[in-house]
This record gives sequence, C-alpha cells and structure tokens, in this order.
Amino acid sequence: MQRMGGVIGVRPEMIAEYKRLHAAAWPDVLKKISDCNIRNFVIYLREPENLLFSHFEYHGQDWPADAARMAADPVTQEWWAQCGPCQRQLDSVAKGEWWAPMEEVFFHP
Repeated sequence: MQRMGGVIGVRPEMIAEYKRLHAAAWPDVLKKISDCNIRNFVIYLREPENLLFSHFEYHGQDWPADAARMAADPVTQEWWAQCGPCQRQLDSVAKGEWWAPMEEVFFHP
C-alpha cells in the first residue's frame, strides 16, 4: 500500500459548485476509483487560501497503469470536465500534471 497526496487551487467563486459536485459524486466515478485500487480517498478544502488537498491509499501494483486506466474512462473524463473549471493549477505543477503531488514527511499509524 502506498499513501499519496496532492494539492491544487480552487477558484473562490467555484467552491460551492465543487462542494455540490462532490456531495453527489457519480456512482460510476466512485466505482472506477475503487476498480483502480484506490482506497480511503479524501479531499480537504483550506480557506481562505482556497487549496484542495487530496489523500488516498493505493493498493495496486502498477500506479501508472491504473492511473492511465482511470484517465481513459469516458465517465471519469466527463466528471473531470465538470470539476476541472472549479480548479486552478499551482504555478509549480510539472508539465502533464493537474494536481501537484506532495511528499509524505510524517506518518503515525
């Protein structure tokens, strides 16, 4: 199992919409998350900085393959099309990334 975290900005005028979308997350999107070996997925919001922090546990053996399988799913692509306008990338994000990955520096089981 690998713990993974990411951060991205959220547009202040879109916070209510982002919360609304996630309060009624699409069942097929949730199923795809599980099918791609992701467990305990959580997103936190930090205001007034307007940052989203995600954390999940990856229980698979090939993260690049599972991430590609998720990205290829048409329902997930539509979900991302709905959520994407709510978000804003950080200036430091690498080319090809949306959420900026974060380094785990502490864990206490």
